[in-house]
Amino acid sequence: MRDHYFTSEHEWIDFQGSVAYIGVCNYKVSKLKTIEKIVFPKSSCIKKKGDVLAVIYTKTGKIPIHMPVDGKILNLKNVVVLTDLENFLQQPEKDRWLAFIGLTKPYERMGLMQIDQYKHFIKRGS
Repeated sequence: MRDHYFTSEHEWIDFQGSVAYIGVCNYKVSKLKTIEKIVFPKSSCIKKKGDVLAVIYTKTGKIPIHMPVDGKILNLKNVVVLTDLENFLQQPEKDRWLAFIGLTKPYERMGLMQIDQYKHFIKRGS
């Protein structure tokens, strides 16, 4: 069973012990027509829950991706791969991670939703 959770801002986190992968949900990106670029802020490798992890730029605006938990950035996905929207959307959601992090609090799940809760959240139109 996966230890997979979601945020109300449509990011996901896949916990794997003391590390985790963070990605963006289909709901947040499925209606995009293009991705111009993805920018990862150059601030410290330690990020707090709610901090901006990355910003997706489109022709019409920008979409922030937030940290779902506190952690240290260990690895970021290749940005060139991420800007190919067609390829990006064809990948299974679980493979669309943006960052691999070391968790500050490996057992913290406060404010996160499990899959059934997230599906209900989306159905409500949030």
